[in-house]
Amino acid sequence: MDAVVSVPGSKSVTNRALVLAALADGGTRIRNPLRARDTSLMIGALRVLGVGVADDGDDWVVNPAALRGGSAIDVGLAGTVQRFVPPLAALADGPVRFDGDPRARHRPLAPLVLGLRQLGAEVDDVALPLTVHGTNGLRGGTAEIDAGASSQFVSGLLLAAPRYAEGLRLRHTGERPVPSSLQVAMTVHMLRDAGATVTADPDGREWTVEPGPLRGGDVEVPPDLSSAAPFVVAAVATGGRIRVPGWPRRSDQPGDRLPELLRAMGACCTLDDDGLTVTAGDTLLGLDADLSDCTELVPALAALAALASTESMLHGIAHMRGHETDRLRALSAELTHLGGECYETPDGLRVVPRPLHGGVVSTYDDHRMAMFGAVLGLAVDGILVENVATTGKTVPDFVERWTGMLGTAPAGAPH
Repeated sequence: MDAVVSVPGSKSVTNRALVLAALADGGTRIRNPLRARDTSLMIGALRVLGVGVADDGDDWVVNPAALRGGSAIDVGLAGTVQRFVPPLAALADGPVRFDGDPRARHRPLAPLVLGLRQLGAEVDDVALPLTVHGTNGLRGGTAEIDAGASSQFVSGLLLAAPRYAEGLRLRHTGERPVPSSLQVAMTVHMLRDAGATVTADPDGREWTVEPGPLRGGDVEVPPDLSSAAPFVVAAVATGGRIRVPGWPRRSDQPGDRLPELLRAMGACCTLDDDGLTVTAGDTLLGLDADLSDCTELVPALAALAALASTESMLHGIAHMRGHETDRLRALSAELTHLGGECYETPDGLRVVPRPLHGGVVSTYDDHRMAMFGAVLGLAVDGILVENVATTGKTVPDFVERWTGMLGTAPAGAPH
């Protein structure tokens, strides 16, 4: 394989930008937004709350308004909607009901609700479906939560905090660190870029957001480095080469760690003004790494680990059991089903390379599991990915991008 692949805009940046734009004092133009199920669900949620979001060419223009209650919001299976929007709904002028896909009802939510209650909000349950009873504002102040299951509990409270009367002083009380620390850093930086005063302790356990206005303006959404992972990993799985234009030299996105991790597996990675170029090395090595801050990369890396010459230990990812599906169980089950050897550990996965055979890869309605199966299919004959359409959560045209990268197209698909 020798290809150049562009990737869509970042879901994490797009949905954070939408939330901040909804709370700003003026309009915001979001350039190069990701147009996928998760971001469509976020736009739908904001429109339910009375916020104006309009297409303008390739951009979105957001016009904030007084947040209104009295309606219901569908979070789908989008963790960012499920955890970022209830703190906004606490500012609405009436009740806002939340529900989503069946799996969303099992995703952790209680720490966010407990934090909102400490800040003066009335929320009638700690899991979906639930109702946030907005009262045209929120006192804010101090909250202590255990965010060990998801960094989105922290980000959700921080994003709305400038609009709380007393701002927010948030403390993480859990024994384990907050996972996906890069995602929290992204939230802090985007808040500051919007004019908020935010203090983040270096130990990653305490944050302070002062009350005050947020400004609108222009937000440029960078490429989604996590969604780029299966494409980049594909070069290593096939012994080939790939270039991703526009890859930033420095980023708060978890995918920023991908070049470092692939180098550890024997690949050659070059980052310059033209983007990121990855070339497979002579030998594909296993990986022993703490991936707690970049869990969205794990499915693609697990597929690569199954093809390596030595075993891999993937650490710090116990919280992936609460993702769109229990990803640790799913990855272990699917690799075992295909003849591989994969074991769950208390905080991750042990992958022992074994000859793999074809078969159906179940996706569990999880976009990253579909991408995991696609990577395996590059090196193993007879792989069939079930419900590949679930990739529409973050990459709506995944099949077209994937087959285009390979210079092929499925039957009936446009070339």
